[in-house]
Amino acid sequence: MTAIRGAAAITGAASGIGRALALELAQRGCGLALADRDEAGLKVLAAEIGSTRKVSVHRVDVGEPDDIARFANEATSVHPALGIVVNNAGVALMGSFEEIDQAQMDWLFDINFWGVVHGTRAFLPHLKTRSEAHIVNLSSIFGIIAPPGQSAYAAAKFAVRGFSESVRHELAVAGSPVRLSVVHPGGVATAIARNSRTGVGITDNARRAQSIERFENAARTTPKDAALRIIRGIEKNEPRILIGKDARFMDLLQRFRPGTYWAPLQRKLEKMAKGT
Repeated sequence: MTAIRGAAAITGAASGIGRALALELAQRGCGLALADRDEAGLKVLAAEIGSTRKVSVHRVDVGEPDDIARFANEATSVHPALGIVVNNAGVALMGSFEEIDQAQMDWLFDINFWGVVHGTRAFLPHLKTRSEAHIVNLSSIFGIIAPPGQSAYAAAKFAVRGFSESVRHELAVAGSPVRLSVVHPGGVATAIARNSRTGVGITDNARRAQSIERFENAARTTPKDAALRIIRGIEKNEPRILIGKDARFMDLLQRFRPGTYWAPLQRKLEKMAKGT
């Protein structure tokens, strides 16, 4: 069991799962180092948490390695007892492989994959000095299954999964006090779809609106429930944390039909998107 104590660093903390995690960890006595590009959102969150916990806010673009290195130095200086790092920040990109260009794919990878790698690297030396510590890397259910129209996102989230599993095994072999969990959320009711970028080859605004509507109809897990599930996974040292009935269903389906899961899954997703 990993105790929830000391302090936690969270990227993408101004909204969604990151924000919900900050609130829940604060209730459990954690100090917080909160990072996001949305500095105003961080300040609102810090005010909501109040002065009962030590909270620091850091404007960070996780697509910039220097920002992450600075964040790690500042966070561990302000919070010497920091023992939990949550690499949560992420973005979405709508479009098939032929509809997105290389620059857009690089942009997504810099945030969704390299942000996780750089965050893990920057904080690991400090975490190894703690008697126990935990890294939480956010992948996605699209790090387990790969639907059409998500080639960039799925590639990055599969990469997060592979990277995290290998590092977890390395830490275990070395007898490290650092544990690592990789998180695979299904549909969580956040603004990630509304904030997504659109492939340069897409000119149909109605298609974007339809995609957002379908996501929001299918996203049935609240950020708070996702945060509570992650905290339970940290406490139990779970290597893989699936969030939502939809994620558990998709994980099982691809196990039974690893090469042919898409046809039955598409039918299921269409029903979910219609709210049935």
